[in-house]
Amino acid sequence: MALDLYAGIPVDDYPAALAWYERLLGKPPTFVASDTEAVWELAQHRSVFIERRPEHAGHAMHTIFVDDLDALVARAADRGVEPSKRETYSNGVRKATYHDPDGNEIGFGGAPL
Repeated sequence: MALDLYAGIPVDDYPAALAWYERLLGKPPTFVASDTEAVWELAQHRSVFIERRPEHAGHAMHTIFVDDLDALVARAADRGVEPSKRETYSNGVRKATYHDPDGNEIGFGGAPL
């Protein structure tokens, strides 16, 4: 079974969100779908997008599991984006949580050290 993921993040201020996600993800969008929607392909067939939808802004909650959490957090910090929360679960899995300007929660998880 093929698996595609297209996860949406509603935002209010599209230009501010676009700049913030470029800093968080370390690159411009893979493509801009419209004047109010930008898409980042994180892996083949797995994308996140922001879309100006003020009535829904601030309610997204996504966690993306990555191979090297520490490197991702360090690179984001170099671009001026710091996690609002870091935690380690009882099984050793780690998570860094970021909040965009609208309050949407974007987490990155990593395997135990």
